[in-house]
Amino acid sequence: MNTVETFTKKKSAKEKISMLTSYDFLMTKLIDKSVDAILVGDSLGMVMLGYEDTTRVSMEDMIHHIKAVSRGVEKSLLVGDMPFLSYHLGIKDSVLNAGRLVREGGCKAVKLEGGEEIKEHIKAIISAGIPVMGHLGYTPQSVNVFGGHKAQGRTIETAKKIIEDALILEESGVFAIVLECIPYDLADHISKQLKIPTIGIGSGSKCDGQILVTHDMLGLDEDFNPRHVKKYTNLSDIINKAILKYVNEVKHEDFPKEQNSYAMDGFNIEDLFYEES
Repeated sequence: MNTVETFTKKKSAKEKISMLTSYDFLMTKLIDKSVDAILVGDSLGMVMLGYEDTTRVSMEDMIHHIKAVSRGVEKSLLVGDMPFLSYHLGIKDSVLNAGRLVREGGCKAVKLEGGEEIKEHIKAIISAGIPVMGHLGYTPQSVNVFGGHKAQGRTIETAKKIIEDALILEESGVFAIVLECIPYDLADHISKQLKIPTIGIGSGSKCDGQILVTHDMLGLDEDFNPRHVKKYTNLSDIINKAILKYVNEVKHEDFPKEQNSYAMDGFNIEDLFYEES
């Protein structure tokens, strides 16, 4: 099974790290065969629960889905997102909530969004024996602060802040940092400055690894087409065609056929109503 040390070794060997999200058992079994790590992201709020953004995702939501994913993992490092307000109300609460994701959910590491302002929380969680992954750039839980879904680090001031935060996170002990939707040259600079690996999403190819939301890269939502996503297939079209074919066969009694049905064993339906005279 992969561990946080897998990330360190891959960075040293200049081997790219692959990550995807998962939120359920069956998808996890498919993903686990190929990737280095699986993130149960709070993006489940949108793709699984229909929320407008990640700020409505609760600890109970996260634990429920991490449990399901953990049952399908055999080799990947399983990382769970700490949801909105689960690490903002005090260091003690941060440690307890991180512990719940590990103890009740079954993940092996947790991910927190933010920089210098959460460094003491990160240190406390790590001191409790729980590995932490950082997350900088566009941090979805801060969508209301950003005023929408926007790329970050595109000005000198914000770029400097991201660099400073990355160094602070590394010093705080995180084993990797997700860099989301920042300029590719900024991500390249940070990746070269850090000893720990960077995981990019919308931040160029020079990061030490990449992550995408699985539902996005599989094309499950035909209406969601952000710049940073590449759709490797179009499952929404494939699924729609399969459903329409099923509905059509039901209407015309082409399904189910004999091979999809069960026969009585050694008697006929008439035998149920036969009475001896």
